[in-house]
Amino acid sequence: MAGIFIIAHAPLASALIACLSHIYGALPARTGALDITPEHESSQWLEIARIELLRLIDANGALVLTDLFGATPSNIAVQLAAIPQVRVLAGVNLPMLVRAVNYRAEPLASLADKTLAGGVNSIQHIPSTI
Repeated sequence: MAGIFIIAHAPLASALIACLSHIYGALPARTGALDITPEHESSQWLEIARIELLRLIDANGALVLTDLFGATPSNIAVQLAAIPQVRVLAGVNLPMLVRAVNYRAEPLASLADKTLAGGVNSIQHIPSTI
Protein backbone atom coordinates (compact mmCIF):
# COMPACT_ATOMS: atom_id res chain seq x y z
CA MET A 1 0.00 0.00 0.00
CA ALA A 2 1.30 3.40 -0.95
CA GLY A 3 2.42 5.75 1.76
CA ILE A 4 0.49 8.97 2.21
CA PHE A 5 2.36 12.07 3.35
CA ILE A 6 0.78 15.47 3.96
CA ILE A 7 2.97 18.56 3.90
CA ALA A 8 1.09 21.76 4.73
CA HIS A 9 1.14 25.02 6.62
CA ALA A 10 0.85 24.41 10.37
CA PRO A 11 -1.45 23.10 11.78
CA LEU A 12 -3.28 21.82 8.69
CA ALA A 13 -1.23 18.64 8.12
CA SER A 14 -1.65 17.50 11.74
CA ALA A 15 -5.33 18.46 11.71
CA LEU A 16 -5.96 16.34 8.61
CA ILE A 17 -4.15 13.39 10.21
CA ALA A 18 -6.30 13.84 13.33
CA CYS A 19 -9.40 13.77 11.12
CA LEU A 20 -8.22 10.51 9.53
CA SER A 21 -7.75 8.98 12.96
CA HIS A 22 -11.27 10.06 13.90
CA ILE A 23 -12.83 8.71 10.69
CA TYR A 24 -11.03 5.36 10.72
CA GLY A 25 -10.82 4.87 14.48
CA ALA A 26 -7.02 4.84 14.27
CA LEU A 27 -4.38 6.31 12.03
CA PRO A 28 -4.07 4.21 8.87
CA ALA A 29 -0.63 2.65 8.41
CA ARG A 30 1.99 4.49 6.40
CA THR A 31 0.42 7.92 6.82
CA GLY A 32 2.33 10.92 8.02
CA ALA A 33 2.20 14.68 8.29
CA LEU A 34 4.58 17.58 8.37
CA ASP A 35 3.42 20.98 9.57
CA ILE A 36 5.59 23.69 8.05
CA THR A 37 6.32 26.65 10.32
CA PRO A 38 8.79 29.55 10.11
CA GLU A 39 10.94 27.65 12.65
CA HIS A 40 13.32 26.29 9.97
CA GLU A 41 14.63 27.28 6.57
CA SER A 42 13.15 25.49 3.54
CA SER A 43 16.31 23.42 3.11
CA GLN A 44 15.97 22.11 6.67
CA TRP A 45 12.28 21.29 6.13
CA LEU A 46 13.20 19.49 2.91
CA GLU A 47 15.60 17.20 4.76
CA ILE A 48 13.02 16.52 7.49
CA ALA A 49 10.40 15.79 4.80
CA ARG A 50 12.75 13.49 2.88
CA ILE A 51 13.47 11.42 6.00
CA GLU A 52 9.75 11.07 6.80
CA LEU A 53 8.86 10.21 3.21
CA LEU A 54 11.48 7.47 3.09
CA ARG A 55 9.92 6.02 6.25
CA LEU A 56 6.45 5.97 4.64
CA ILE A 57 7.24 4.85 1.10
CA ASP A 58 6.75 1.21 0.12
CA ALA A 59 6.92 -0.89 -3.06
CA ASN A 60 3.82 0.89 -4.39
CA GLY A 61 5.43 4.28 -3.76
CA ALA A 62 4.03 7.26 -1.93
CA LEU A 63 1.56 10.03 -2.53
CA VAL A 64 2.50 13.45 -1.18
CA LEU A 65 -0.38 15.86 -0.61
CA THR A 66 0.20 19.54 -0.02
CA ASP A 67 -2.04 22.52 0.58
CA LEU A 68 -1.32 25.60 -1.52
CA PHE A 69 0.49 25.30 -4.84
CA GLY A 70 3.47 27.66 -5.01
CA ALA A 71 3.81 28.12 -1.26
CA THR A 72 6.66 26.75 0.86
CA PRO A 73 5.02 23.38 1.66
CA SER A 74 4.33 22.66 -2.01
CA ASN A 75 7.81 23.83 -3.01
CA ILE A 76 9.21 21.26 -0.59
CA ALA A 77 6.83 18.59 -1.89
CA VAL A 78 7.79 19.29 -5.51
CA GLN A 79 11.42 18.52 -4.68
CA LEU A 80 10.34 15.17 -3.23
CA ALA A 81 8.75 14.27 -6.57
CA ALA A 82 12.28 13.56 -7.86
CA ILE A 83 12.30 10.42 -5.69
CA PRO A 84 11.21 7.40 -7.77
CA GLN A 85 7.64 6.23 -7.15
CA VAL A 86 6.50 9.53 -5.60
CA ARG A 87 3.57 11.58 -6.86
CA VAL A 88 2.64 15.03 -5.55
CA LEU A 89 -0.80 16.67 -5.55
CA ALA A 90 -1.61 20.18 -4.32
CA GLY A 91 -4.89 21.46 -2.91
CA VAL A 92 -5.40 18.77 -0.29
CA ASN A 93 -8.80 18.57 1.36
CA LEU A 94 -10.37 15.97 3.62
CA PRO A 95 -12.42 14.15 0.93
CA MET A 96 -9.27 13.91 -1.17
CA LEU A 97 -7.36 12.43 1.74
CA VAL A 98 -10.08 9.87 2.48
CA ARG A 99 -10.08 8.88 -1.18
CA ALA A 100 -6.30 8.42 -1.04
CA VAL A 101 -6.59 6.10 1.96
CA ASN A 102 -9.39 4.08 0.35
CA TYR A 103 -7.52 3.54 -2.95
CA ARG A 104 -3.94 3.26 -1.73
CA ALA A 105 -3.62 -0.36 -2.88
CA GLU A 106 -4.06 0.81 -6.50
CA PRO A 107 -0.99 1.42 -8.67
CA LEU A 108 0.48 4.83 -7.86
CA ALA A 109 -0.67 6.54 -11.09
CA SER A 110 -4.24 5.33 -10.56
CA LEU A 111 -4.13 6.31 -6.89
CA ALA A 112 -3.04 9.83 -7.83
CA ASP A 113 -5.80 10.15 -10.45
CA LYS A 114 -8.53 8.88 -8.11
CA THR A 115 -7.30 11.07 -5.26
CA LEU A 116 -7.32 14.17 -7.45
CA ALA A 117 -10.79 13.37 -8.78
CA GLY A 118 -12.07 12.84 -5.25
CA GLY A 119 -10.79 16.23 -4.17
CA VAL A 120 -12.21 18.08 -7.15
CA ASN A 121 -15.56 16.30 -7.16
CA SER A 122 -16.10 16.95 -3.45
CA ILE A 123 -16.24 20.70 -3.98
CA GLN A 124 -19.89 21.58 -4.42
CA HIS A 125 -22.20 24.50 -4.02
CA ILE A 126 -24.91 23.64 -1.52
CA PRO A 127 -28.00 25.78 -2.12
CA SER A 128 -29.95 27.26 0.74
CA THR A 129 -33.18 25.52 1.63
CA ILE A 130 -34.54 28.58 3.41
